Amino acid sequence: MIIPVPETAEKGSFEYALAKVANHFADVLYFDFSRYLIAAGVLSAFLIVVKVWADNRRIQNRRASGRDYRREFFSSMRTVLVFAFMTLATLVGREMGWIALKLNGASLLVVAWQFALIVVVHDAYFYWIHRAMHSKRLFRATHLHHHKSRTPTPWAAYSFSTWEAAFEAAYMPLFLFMTSQFGIAYAGFAVFLFMWHMIIRNVMAHAGSELFPAGWVDNKLTSWISTTTHHDLHHSEGRYNYGFYFTWWDRWMGTEHPDYAEHFRRNAKPVIMWGERESERPAAPTT
Repeated sequence: MIIPVPETAEKGSFEYALAKVANHFADVLYFDFSRYLIAAGVLSAFLIVVKVWADNRRIQNRRASGRDYRREFFSSMRTVLVFAFMTLATLVGREMGWIALKLNGASLLVVAWQFALIVVVHDAYFYWIHRAMHSKRLFRATHLHHHKSRTPTPWAAYSFSTWEAAFEAAYMPLFLFMTSQFGIAYAGFAVFLFMWHMIIRNVMAHAGSELFPAGWVDNKLTSWISTTTHHDLHHSEGRYNYGFYFTWWDRWMGTEHPDYAEHFRRNAKPVIMWGERESERPAAPTT
């Protein structure tokens, strides 16, 4: 069903902008739902296919229950709806001239630096919003629901309360509004890449098995990128490791788990054969 723009609505008015983008709501909802379903579904299927490998890299002994899976999925459906409404608000902002969003014509170089900027700023936003939601005043109303997934699964990626979903979804329109004030017209493709990057890193953080290769935390070129163990420790202990993509903020603010590197090394030991850890490999016969 196509919603017509009211004849009484003046071009440039909020009523006109809302009516113009309302027809895209189904597309926006489909995009947010499909991102979640594809990312969580593909990773879950992968962990089943490589079960021996994944089991040897399990971070916790505890397993998520069927009840956990159901709660995570249905809570994520609520989050998808919140994200869709926030995306609609972003499009309204573009129609009103508050947000500069260039849907085509950007060079790959522009897309690359804009993508990098949006990821780095989002990591800072996530860290401080996350810490704020862990305060005594806000935790129960905003973040407690997500921490019901003490042993998270990929389906926990969007398992938020309504308040937390709103805080998380608000980043995109806020970021685009702020950059627009500096005359930066963001490339639509950079935003598209960011949205996919966000959900992929999100399901990886909640995988339950360490997905990053052994030696990751011991290499200066990679140790600043957070791992599955990094976020899983936050779920299992309820504190430490508030960052999302990177370890910078936790290191700078002294909130990184003191034994993070040790936990990672234990979880990410090299697989020798048939999914065995190095310590479990049969001893070579003596001659």
